[in-house]
Amino acid sequence: MTESVTVADLVKANRLEIYAGEDDLDRQITTSDISRPGLELTGYFNYYPAKRIQLLGITETSFAKGMGHDKLVDVMTKMCQPETPAFVISTQLDPPEELTTSAEAAHIPILRTKLTTSRVLSNMTNFLEGKLAERQSVHGVLVDIYGVGVMITGDSGVGKSETALELVKRGHRLIADDRVEVYQQDEQTLVGAAPAILSHLLEIRGIGIIDVMNLFGAGAVRSEVDIDLIVHLELWHDDSHFDRLGNNTESQRFFDVVVPKINIPVKTGRNLAIIIEAAAMNFRARSMGYDATKVFDDNLKRLIKQNANKS
Repeated sequence: MTESVTVADLVKANRLEIYAGEDDLDRQITTSDISRPGLELTGYFNYYPAKRIQLLGITETSFAKGMGHDKLVDVMTKMCQPETPAFVISTQLDPPEELTTSAEAAHIPILRTKLTTSRVLSNMTNFLEGKLAERQSVHGVLVDIYGVGVMITGDSGVGKSETALELVKRGHRLIADDRVEVYQQDEQTLVGAAPAILSHLLEIRGIGIIDVMNLFGAGAVRSEVDIDLIVHLELWHDDSHFDRLGNNTESQRFFDVVVPKINIPVKTGRNLAIIIEAAAMNFRARSMGYDATKVFDDNLKRLIKQNANKS
């Protein structure tokens, strides 16, 4: 589900200064696209993206200073549409008086920052894309293990939350339990977070709800993390077949991002926390170029070749 974002959220997340319109920060932002109104300053409004945040930098404010008062009033009035969420002025510049007057009349806030136009554009875009991205709710547990975002999935009662608790005790960090809100940040990055109502909470059957941050400290939790690996817990059956060498790599797609997936059998006596911890470390080693399966294959080929030469 797409979250709603207000101008107040934008101000808080990006540490923007409220230059004018402090009483109008509840205006809704519906798109992550940000406009730099260059053509509009020349009077071209055929394709004016009024729903976007309007960002003015040195170029736009300098051009505005060279315009006549009447012309500038006309342009700024047209830019202040009912659906326009806010104006942002970069580099600690002062907005034109004509903009201030028109924005106040339309109840549109004017924000300001000392950052350059490129920097504030990047910061606001990243924030809005994360907040406004399409979300998918997934049944599972998300844990940060040595910097690797591991989502643990499996049938209800298989031991996901208990495993997460053991991982937290081993020094890793909990992001979400039971439900993981998943969204695509870019073409290669999938991010997971906890629903607000479940943040920092963990359910253990027989105990109930526990607050991980309260019991283990602020270092035991994170608000969100990139999902790098999916570990699926599956009850052990005699007729089940599980990968023993690591040759059969599975994956699962969320939106446009494909995430590698491994299946781990659950059986009495197996320490799932240590196994998942090892899986995360092995994934990290592979990402850095070391593949234990390839090393084993190379050793096996070398041994076969040696035995063939002896014969």
